[in-house]
Amino acid sequence: MKNPCHPGEIVRAECLAPLGLTVTAAAEVLGVTRKTLSELLNGHSGVSAEMAVRLEKAFGGTARVWLDLQTAYDLSRVDPARINVKRFVPKARNGAKAP
Repeated sequence: MKNPCHPGEIVRAECLAPLGLTVTAAAEVLGVTRKTLSELLNGHSGVSAEMAVRLEKAFGGTARVWLDLQTAYDLSRVDPARINVKRFVPKARNGAKAP
């Protein structure tokens, strides 16, 4: 996916909305503060490993899927052209050829 949405949008659309949960009620279900959940839903924070487990337990899916959604979102925000790094090639030692 070239431009995936933030995982918080998925939580809001796929978990909270269908269940009719408010942010406050969902935060209670997840065992987090309203502020913590609000930051996720509004794209100001990402899905941590702990939050992924909470989402799995409360709403389904797996923690891995929640983390993969976050990783896909994060990677879509990186511009490889702006990162000036060349592949590291170790020098041969003791006459041996480098791999």
